[in-house]
Amino acid sequence: DLDTARQELEEFIPHVKNISDSSIKKMAGRDLMRFKEFKKQGIAVRFGKFTRKENKQIQKNVEDFLSLTGIDSAEKLLFTSRFPEDKGTIHRLKTEHHFCEKISEGIPRPWRLIYYRARKMFDPNNYKGRYTNEEKEKLKKYQALHGNDWKKISELMSRSNLSVAMKFSEIKSAINYGPWTEEETQKLMNAVKEVMRRKLRTEAASSLFSLDQSDTDLWIDREQLYQPLPWTEIETKVGSRYWRQCKQKWNSILISKLTRGQQLYRGTNGLKAKINLIKRLYETKAEDASEVNWDELSEVIGDVPGSYVQSKFYKLKVTSVPLWKRKTFSEIIDYLYEKKLPELEEKL
Repeated sequence: DLDTARQELEEFIPHVKNISDSSIKKMAGRDLMRFKEFKKQGIAVRFGKFTRKENKQIQKNVEDFLSLTGIDSAEKLLFTSRFPEDKGTIHRLKTEHHFCEKISEGIPRPWRLIYYRARKMFDPNNYKGRYTNEEKEKLKKYQALHGNDWKKISELMSRSNLSVAMKFSEIKSAINYGPWTEEETQKLMNAVKEVMRRKLRTEAASSLFSLDQSDTDLWIDREQLYQPLPWTEIETKVGSRYWRQCKQKWNSILISKLTRGQQLYRGTNGLKAKINLIKRLYETKAEDASEVNWDELSEVIGDVPGSYVQSKFYKLKVTSVPLWKRKTFSEIIDYLYEKKLPELEEKL
């Protein structure tokens, strides 16, 4: 019963009403019983960035399944279409040995997200370095022939779907890398307002005070400003900037507006913010950055989005922690707490 399945899944997935009927059917078969078991253990269903522990569990699940079935590589298991001569045998083994259940063991997330994460982890095409000029020209040619069929293009280029899509987004037009002009900034503001207006109409209309405003700012709940936006769409509307530039510029505009231009991270305020940030991170006892609720930590600096706090933490660890790339997240926090914190408190 589709309606019953949707109602039961809603307990675990708040946005279930936006999921298609076909996806609900798959989730009812692959996820619902798993979610109920996790609930009995007091474990909530997770979304967002995968933790290091979850990545290790995925790796173990894949290796165990390969040992169980005799399939000789993770690439064959997860990218079966690349091996047409073995396709039938692999599909049969996956069905016989319950691939869906095995790959998601011990991970409280929707099966589909676990599967996508496994594909990203084990795709050898994800780690091929920078695109050569020849590859960029090929990418333009293939996109002209096949449109945005990134699966087809990824096969032709031996790169991952996400890689070719993002690279094409970057090179499809002349990108301006200089200071933002007033015209570009206005285009960005209009684009963000347009997509946010549409998003709120469909997903959170109740948070809108007025939908009929045309010449004034959109009045919305502050939390909505921090939500992810469709940056490739915004990039297209701006026309002269890469999507990542658009995102960074919007964050800087947002912070400036919310703080009314106050310098929250400089001078005495900056020292206090660093001290409080280190203390709060130490108190979380998080083993991985993805376990930190950065939005909750925003009060450490002021009225800013979680992404701003993350960027300040990144700068702090790069400038303060020697050989930080070789350290785990918890080791970095311990170093900041034991070594950097006393120095900052003395300076304050």
